[in-house]
Amino acid sequence: MSHYQKLLRVSTLGKSLYNITPKIEAIVADSGVETGLCTLFLRHTSASLLIQENADPNVLEDLANFMAKLVPESANYIHDDEGPDDMPAHIRTAITHTSEHIPINRGHLVLGTWQGIYIWEHRQRNHSRELVVHISG
Repeated sequence: MSHYQKLLRVSTLGKSLYNITPKIEAIVADSGVETGLCTLFLRHTSASLLIQENADPNVLEDLANFMAKLVPESANYIHDDEGPDDMPAHIRTAITHTSEHIPINRGHLVLGTWQGIYIWEHRQRNHSRELVVHISG
């Protein structure tokens, strides 16, 4: 079994969902792995990974609106060292994921027709996020 690993840096421009599917597909192609597994790990506690609808942007907007209601920034959190979005970002990450596993077949990610891979930035300001892409096969 071979292993291939790459650190992907993604710049975010504040709270939003960022489609990184093409970047991950390119790394899989570079790996040369035909059959295997792509493991993604986001090295942060205030952003998360999501596999979700990639055709209708209303789905992403509805998810963001739901999360804002579920974990409001207006609550009285003790941890607010970096502002009012600090603790809500940590909670949002805790109830989502910081890792995903996607099979590889014939050198391509085995995603469904309407699936895309997203970094979900939970903070208001810009960040540089690091994603470890590990491919084995």
